[in-house]
Amino acid sequence: MYAIVEIQGQQFKAEEGKKLFVHHIKDVEAGKTVEFDKVLLIDADGAVKVGAPTVEGAKVVVEVVNPLVKGEKVIVFKTKRRKDSRKKNGHREQFTQVEVKQVIA
Repeated sequence: MYAIVEIQGQQFKAEEGKKLFVHHIKDVEAGKTVEFDKVLLIDADGAVKVGAPTVEGAKVVVEVVNPLVKGEKVIVFKTKRRKDSRKKNGHREQFTQVEVKQVIA
């Protein structure tokens, strides 16, 4: 059984026991549980339910494993041709690692 759930503007395939890296969720601590109710699709052993836009009464329960994980460094380098103009910038995304505990249909 799995579900397609929307978490902070992104869609994830959530199965029990699977660990996910989602965009940083503020004000959570390690070991706490969080529920997401924007479930877009549920597949229960071949029986597929598609929401319009969400499936009624469905939710995904996750446990926070690590509240703040820094992603890989991303370098943004911009140039303008023939202008001797260069700009180098970079950043690291912040993620929250969660483990899916339950998919409730």
